[in-house]
Amino acid sequence: MTENNLQPNEGKKLDKEVAGKVYTRLPIKTHVVKKEDNIADIVEKYAKPYFQTGDVLAISEKVVAITQGRSFPIKDIKPSWLAKLLVKFVFKPKWGIGLGSPWTMELALREAGAPRILFAALASALTKPFGMRGVFYRVAGKNINAIDGPTPYTLPPYNEYAKLAPKDPDKVAADLMEKFNIPVAIIDANDIGVQVLGSSKGIDVELIRSIFKDNPLGQTTEQTPLCIVRVAE
Repeated sequence: MTENNLQPNEGKKLDKEVAGKVYTRLPIKTHVVKKEDNIADIVEKYAKPYFQTGDVLAISEKVVAITQGRSFPIKDIKPSWLAKLLVKFVFKPKWGIGLGSPWTMELALREAGAPRILFAALASALTKPFGMRGVFYRVAGKNINAIDGPTPYTLPPYNEYAKLAPKDPDKVAADLMEKFNIPVAIIDANDIGVQVLGSSKGIDVELIRSIFKDNPLGQTTEQTPLCIVRVAE
């Protein structure tokens, strides 16, 4: 197989210029990943055939979380009274749900603990009048900002799931680099912004954020959770 088999997602481009250098983003389609899958096996099957010297592999954090069993049908999540209360005060973004549903708020409470979430909410409320943003997530920690829930445009069956951030994303990236000898970044990208949740040696986090700023992997049913980044010739 060659990179000619890889095409841009609808409305996206393969190439992006960053700081005077052009990078090609090659999105790789996979099957619908489930918790029974292994992330290394997915990389082996779908991405490895395209690897070239100097490449970087970016992986959607969602598929890593799924393979770790950290994505749950919302029918199996029973929100507490505290989750139902706190969700009333959450800003709901244009893309994704974040903590704007009782299911995702319940996952946040379970992941970080109620005291920490309450303290984060208080800190956010106290600093908001001063124009400070992101305080809640900085205080909450544990990649709470990567929690997301069901949306109608998400690939089924995950349009009825809520998920946590992947566990130990730096270790996952390092293990994959050791196995495939390619730098790996685990990213949380949408049409609002990009976060690098985990990275191996050889990853320039700010460069990866810039390269994926236009979200070439897409936001809906593209089914391309892997992406090879290559300096364009």
